[in-house]
Formats: sequence, structure tokens, C-alpha cells
Amino acid sequence: MKILITGSAGFIGFHLSRELLKQKHHVVGIDNFDKYYDVNLKKNRNKILLKFKNYSFYKVDIQKKRDVKKVFINHQFDFVVNLAAQAGVRYSLKNPQSYINSNILGFFNIIDCAKDYKIKNFLFASTSSVYGVQKKFPIKEESNTDNPIQLYAATKKSNELIAHAYSKIYKMKVVGLRFFTVYGPWGRPDMALFSFTKNILQNKKINIFNRGNHVRDFTYIDDIIGGIIKIIKKKYQKPKYLIVNIGNGKKINLMSYIKLIEFYLKRKAKKNFMPLQIGDVQKTHCDNSRLKKMFKYNPKTSVDKGVYNFVKWFLEYYKKKI
Repeated sequence: MKILITGSAGFIGFHLSRELLKQKHHVVGIDNFDKYYDVNLKKNRNKILLKFKNYSFYKVDIQKKRDVKKVFINHQFDFVVNLAAQAGVRYSLKNPQSYINSNILGFFNIIDCAKDYKIKNFLFASTSSVYGVQKKFPIKEESNTDNPIQLYAATKKSNELIAHAYSKIYKMKVVGLRFFTVYGPWGRPDMALFSFTKNILQNKKINIFNRGNHVRDFTYIDDIIGGIIKIIKKKYQKPKYLIVNIGNGKKINLMSYIKLIEFYLKRKAKKNFMPLQIGDVQKTHCDNSRLKKMFKYNPKTSVDKGVYNFVKWFLEYYKKKI
């Protein structure tokens, strides 16, 4: 297949692109190397992808529809995967405009071009953040998503609604993925695992919000990628519009997570306990049953193994700097 992946130099986009390239699909990647976090990390991911002959890359900002359109003119895609977005819960409190530009306007530009160029298969990244504060766990797709508690979640909920309308009107087969706390090698520096590891190694304090009383459904990147590829490959006709949770399905306390990082770094963290942040939820726990039933999704990586893999990668990648 020929597959367009937006945000191909991002964390999930890179891993998905690399795996599809290994499977001999033709991947066209677009990314703008946004400066939200270390651009060198994105460029180094992209260098790995450029080693594949079946990879084509365009430096494109999805907010610029004319540039997006040129990519669609040059290629006939079997599948479009939209992973490009302004990520991060806390950053949405500082720079809300970037979320409107990327997650609303940018998303519209991609799905509208997919419609114009008769692409019938469209997959996009949503987030578990759309669930806001929930009381019943594990969280099912039917759980209420009408009360997002930060702009990031609101923009992703908007994506789901726009995608539903396009699917209905233009008969596009659309899948929205509600990701639950994805982590692993080549991960984002703004995520807890990355920042904790970095600060512990530099003998700096780590900020632990909600005084450590967070519970998360941490999902290893390989399990995420395996699930996405199952969706891409499965030929089904109905439903035309589908929202699915994609997580590990197991909950872990934040303090236990930190203990694993300390164990594999062989260092104790200096801890700075802080109150719950605005826009943060205390607990997430994913119900994967829909994805398992429809696509035989089966996450296999334990948090123990996942944290080990990340720490190993981090030490190798930054060995000259630490």
C-alpha cells in the first residue's frame, strides 16, 4: 500500500512509519519539525526513515493547505494516517492558539484533501484526554466525552466530530484512536518518563504532581503500532466511522512507575511533591475490548519491560551528553 503519515517525525508517527517501511509498504511522510520540543530528536528520527528507499518525505506544515494539497497531487494514497498535532495537556494552558492552528485547521486541511482526492481510508489520532474526569473504570468508548477539562482534549473531540461528519457525507471509512499514555524509546521529552529519566541522571528534582496519587494506563509504543497496523490491514466495510480505545488495559500508580525508573537507572530520584495541576486527571484505565474484538488487538509489553527498554535507549542516545 501507499500510505500518507502526517507527523512522521513525531514519536508515534516515526515508529509507525518505520514498521510499515520494514513491511515493504510505500510511506509518504510529512512533518514541519515544530519547535515544541527538541527538533534534533525529530530530525534524527527522520534520518532513520530516509534510509528506506520506499520512504518519501515532505517538509510541510499541515496548517498550509496549498502545501498539503501538493502532496496529494503527487501521490495516490490507499490510506491516510493523521498523527500530526500540537500535543501536550499542560502546554495548552500556555499557548492555546497553537492547538487551534494545528489540531483544528491542520486536521481539517488533511481530511478535506483526503475527501477531494477520493481517499476512502482515514485514520487519525484522538486521545484518552477526551474523557475528562471519569468515575467508572475501566473507561469504555461509550463513556461521556462532553466535558473536556483542557483545550487539547476539546480540539481532539472536535476532530472526532469533524471526522464523523466527513465519514457520513463522503462515505469515508474513518477510525479515530483514543491513545492512553504512550511511552517508549524515541519518546517525547515533555512526557513524564523522559523528563524523570533526564532529571534523575542530572541529579535534579523531579516534579510529582497530585503528590504522586496519579494512576495511569501506560501503553508501550510497540503495542500501539501493532494495533494500528492491524486496523490498516483489516478489510471491513462496516462501521464506516469507528472510535476505539487503544491502551495497555492495566493501571499503574505513578510512584510505582518512578520506582521502576530508579531501579533501571540505579539512582534514587530527588522528589518534589506538588498539587494536582489544572487540566490534569487523577486516573486513566483503558477498556480495550472493542479493539480486541474487532482487530484481535493484544498488548503484550509489561510496564517493567517497557521502562527498561526506554532507559536503555535513553542512555545509548544521550551517552555523549550525560
